[in-house]
Amino acid sequence: MKKLRWIRSVLAALTVGLLLSAPAAAEDGKPLRIIVFGAHPDDCELEAAGTAARWARLGYKVKFVSVTNGDIGHHELAGAPLARRRTAEVKRCAEILGIETEVLDIHDGELMPTLENRRTITRKIREWKADVVISHRPNDYHPDHRYTGILVQDAAFMVIVPSFCPDVPALRKNPVFLYTEDHFQKPNPFEPDVVVPIDPTLDQKVACVDALESQFYEWNPWLFGYLNDVPKDKKARLDWTARRVTQRSAAIANRFRPKLMEWLGDERGKAVKAAEAFEVCEYGTQPTREDLLRIFPFFDR
Repeated sequence: MKKLRWIRSVLAALTVGLLLSAPAAAEDGKPLRIIVFGAHPDDCELEAAGTAARWARLGYKVKFVSVTNGDIGHHELAGAPLARRRTAEVKRCAEILGIETEVLDIHDGELMPTLENRRTITRKIREWKADVVISHRPNDYHPDHRYTGILVQDAAFMVIVPSFCPDVPALRKNPVFLYTEDHFQKPNPFEPDVVVPIDPTLDQKVACVDALESQFYEWNPWLFGYLNDVPKDKKARLDWTARRVTQRSAAIANRFRPKLMEWLGDERGKAVKAAEAFEVCEYGTQPTREDLLRIFPFFDR
């Protein structure tokens, strides 16, 4: 009995050690691999396009995954035609950012945290050989957002368990898991661990939002009552979008200005005009400050 308890304690210690080991930084000479999960074909682009473009410029390998196909996200289109249109839009965004993208064939508005979907997310993380995994927090306003966050959290341990989804080799190092920024306060507010300046790639983020025409020139304006404000001329629309994206990115920079100053110093931190923010998930590898600097190498003093 004592020997059995000793074996169990050793196994438990090994498990904790694996979960809390140094982050799955890529092998020497190999770029980091980041996978971002969004509920719909536009969520990854809204929350992480600027940072993804900065990673891509460094040679990091980035993939966006839309967990649903967005097939109800429009007031005039639906079903397969809308899903195809939205897939084409995010593919254009991937070209703009220099990354890869994938849209899963799950109906918009119908995502559930099932075992089948947990396996799907686990496989996607393993197939990408991810060092870093990013997604929504699980207390978001939209059920698809919440369940995307839950599914990614549920995969955070399973990605290193060989007998779960044995058709895809388990990761030997657990990734760092991160949440994207939001404004929801209950049960707990978003608290950023890293705020990334995206001034150098803001134009690429604007170009992505411009490419997501079905959402930002049609569906969202209709849904929230400002369709008449959308310019008809393409150049005017792009200028309109640039102002909106700049304002949203500036709001994040201003909201988390102390964190920018902490990482960049007062002068440079105050000068940042646009940002995206990320919070470390309690699951997966727990990174040190030095680990985060390797993942986000944008803060050289």
